[in-house]
Amino acid sequence: MNISEVSTLSGLPAKTIRYYEEIGLVRPARGDNGYRDFSQADAHKLAFLARSRSLGFSIEECRTLLALYEDRDRASADVKRVAQTHLDEIDRKIAELQAMRATLTTLVHRCHGDDRPDCPILSDLAGA
Repeated sequence: MNISEVSTLSGLPAKTIRYYEEIGLVRPARGDNGYRDFSQADAHKLAFLARSRSLGFSIEECRTLLALYEDRDRASADVKRVAQTHLDEIDRKIAELQAMRATLTTLVHRCHGDDRPDCPILSDLAGA
């Protein structure tokens, strides 16, 4: 199938599919005319990558997960380790965002938002 067809099946834009080919995540066959000829396995692999990326896995994590998926002798513990590391990173980012939100909420509530020039938000940002 051509890139347009595999794009529809996988839900990925053609530009992303070309990029994934460029970095070696997929390797479609080439027809005599030089055009990409994607197999059903390529389409499945691209859908796998789309889902992995939608869960926030990095390209390198996707590369690892794809290698594990293709390795029938893998240990599920290896897959879990990758996913757990990613989950831990998500939890860390959530904690950072919650702390940022709490600080900003406090600053917004401290600001009167009137015509006076003094502003606790600007004072805090300036380190005062």
